[in-house]
Amino acid sequence: MGHGHVHAPATGSVLRISIFVTLLLVGTEVFFGFRANSLALISDAGHNFTDAVALLLAAIGFYLQSKPADAIKTYGYHRAGVLAAFVNSITLLLISAYIFYEAWQRLTEPRPVGESTLMGVAALSLVVNSAIMWGLHRDRASDLNIRAAWVHMLGDALSSVALIGGGALIYFTGWTRIDPLLSIFIGALILWSAWDITRESLNILLEGLPRGMRLDDVIAAMRRVDGVIDVHDLHIWSLGSSTHALSCHVMIEDVPPSESRTILARLNEVLCGFHIHHTTVQFEHQACALSESGCAMQAGAHAHHHQH
Repeated sequence: MGHGHVHAPATGSVLRISIFVTLLLVGTEVFFGFRANSLALISDAGHNFTDAVALLLAAIGFYLQSKPADAIKTYGYHRAGVLAAFVNSITLLLISAYIFYEAWQRLTEPRPVGESTLMGVAALSLVVNSAIMWGLHRDRASDLNIRAAWVHMLGDALSSVALIGGGALIYFTGWTRIDPLLSIFIGALILWSAWDITRESLNILLEGLPRGMRLDDVIAAMRRVDGVIDVHDLHIWSLGSSTHALSCHVMIEDVPPSESRTILARLNEVLCGFHIHHTTVQFEHQACALSESGCAMQAGAHAHHHQH
């Protein structure tokens, strides 16, 4: 199968630049958040800091998962990006809990807020996060780790829009409780963005069935292949966010090796339709399997396909 790595240098550069710009934005929001006495702006700085961590983890994971397999890591480093995404989602849950606590304190004891500063810095944050999202959008569909970072940016872009609107409301109404209410909204966005990433990354780490795939559909498709009598002991798991693997036993007639290789090729063609490109298939000959005296099962060829 073909290998496409043209996007890797571009994505790596986008991640490195994004980390630097996001950290500058964090410092700006913290400084002006304290000047404007805005918890919402300080909370957004916390959200942007987790974005910087997300981007750093994505950059590390992106580098590691592109490394080839070796004598120790025989499957390569595909799981590095998934592990980074999982750690990233846990940091989101912790920061949201802190935001909720601080917001409650501000609701019980309202404080004056500099709404003009709030709106200006929020507008800057919106521009920065939108630019980073645009830089990462190409790889977000195929890479869980990049998607985790992209979702961070989406959540922060939405919170920036809310901050701009909240600043306008404070300016026209003078109701300062909108500031901690916006913080609660940001905390809810953080929880929303963390949940999906936590669930999917944990499923991969626990070697669960890949997202969107049904085991019965795969078995049925394999059984329809000419020469296949039955399929059992089937296991499907993900090596990384977009790399799936399969192992199984396939019962066939007692045929010569040349014919079994043809069956194996048909099976792998079917499995490619499910985006499974790393397969280990062990053939069992029907005559052998039905023998009361028992005999060793014949192992078929191992097919290894990688497609990006």
